[in-house]
Amino acid sequence: MDQPSGRSFMQVLCEKYSPENFPYRRGPGMGVHVPATPQGSPMKDRLNLPSVLVLNSCGITCAGDENEIAAFCAHVSELDLSDNKLEDWREVSKIVSNVPHLEFLNLSSNPLSLSVLERRCAGSFAGVRKLVLNNSKASWETVHTILQELPDLEELFLCLNDYETVSCSPVCCQSLKLLHITDNNLQDWTEIRKLGIMFPSLDTLILANNNLTTIEESEDSLARLFPNLRSINLHKSGLHCWEDIDKLNSFPKLEEVKLLGIPLLQSYTTEERRKLLIARLPAIVKLNGSIVADGEREDSERFFIRYYMEFPEEEVPFRYHELVTKYGKLEPLAVVDLRPQSSVKVEIHFQDKVEEMSIRLDQTVAELKKHLKTVVQLSTSNMLLFYLDQEAPFGPEEMKYSSRALHSYGIRDGDKIYVEPRMK
Repeated sequence: MDQPSGRSFMQVLCEKYSPENFPYRRGPGMGVHVPATPQGSPMKDRLNLPSVLVLNSCGITCAGDENEIAAFCAHVSELDLSDNKLEDWREVSKIVSNVPHLEFLNLSSNPLSLSVLERRCAGSFAGVRKLVLNNSKASWETVHTILQELPDLEELFLCLNDYETVSCSPVCCQSLKLLHITDNNLQDWTEIRKLGIMFPSLDTLILANNNLTTIEESEDSLARLFPNLRSINLHKSGLHCWEDIDKLNSFPKLEEVKLLGIPLLQSYTTEERRKLLIARLPAIVKLNGSIVADGEREDSERFFIRYYMEFPEEEVPFRYHELVTKYGKLEPLAVVDLRPQSSVKVEIHFQDKVEEMSIRLDQTVAELKKHLKTVVQLSTSNMLLFYLDQEAPFGPEEMKYSSRALHSYGIRDGDKIYVEPRMK
């Protein structure tokens, strides 16, 4: 059979990790020197390969010399082949079958939908624990073959593959802990429930950017579908009903939820969104990436009670009654105006006269003097002002800086301002 045209894995490997581009360095994590190669190999004692190989966007179409791959990649544990031109699973198998300790493989953005993955080829992936097939348009048939041949697979990435439906595998994958299936077109819950059937041990389910509109499942059924689910990401899904949020409580081990950008929350403020979600999800310990502290939970649950206390009985959620049982019926919070006063009433003392005046606090000392000219019959240049705080222990304070704003003195209603002529 003719060798496929294009750049080979081995060719790119030699170019990138040649001594000129990747000099040998001693020390942990600095690279692994591989001197032993097959007898007569022109590559002998030339490559210094790390255990993590990054060969993305290199135009790779085929494997190249398998003996050399085996000689140089025996220690490799992670391999990034994303954004290349691999379209034949057999070529991928030739590479992977000669990397015996491979645990992480990234095949994103390779046109692998053009070929069928045979089970004997998939068998070469058996040791892989993390597999990335984003934007590969891998069919569900390919995914099923992989699941049957990778007994230790723990993390699977299937983003950007244009999936509108999910096809159930004939066998369950008990090993998978994380499924990343964002940016597809999964809208119906009946498709998501298939994931629960296929992956009963799933710990983390990342469904962001799928237009999932509702969670159509009973509470008992949800608990059986995802018995081990600890984290779920529903960012930018189509959820628009609080009942769907309540159903998340049916997952018995759920403790982390991400719910940004959903239609349900658009009409609420940032504070309302977080507090209402925390109050409805009593078991979660992390929301949208932030830890929920005990104090924040109590504040949110009390907020929830006050938020719904004026709603008609038929619109009050069941969670409200649970929280009233916990905290009792709360009084509405008093409305406190925290805006600074704009004006105060003070006593103006001049000689033997006392006059009560309302003065603006946003004006300066110089502006107040102008205002007092007609009251005390003194020019501004011949006027001294002294401010007496009702509670001040040190007596009157001279207001000697013309540009200083009155509010900076902390003047309150009932305080006194004394006016005296400047001594010549």
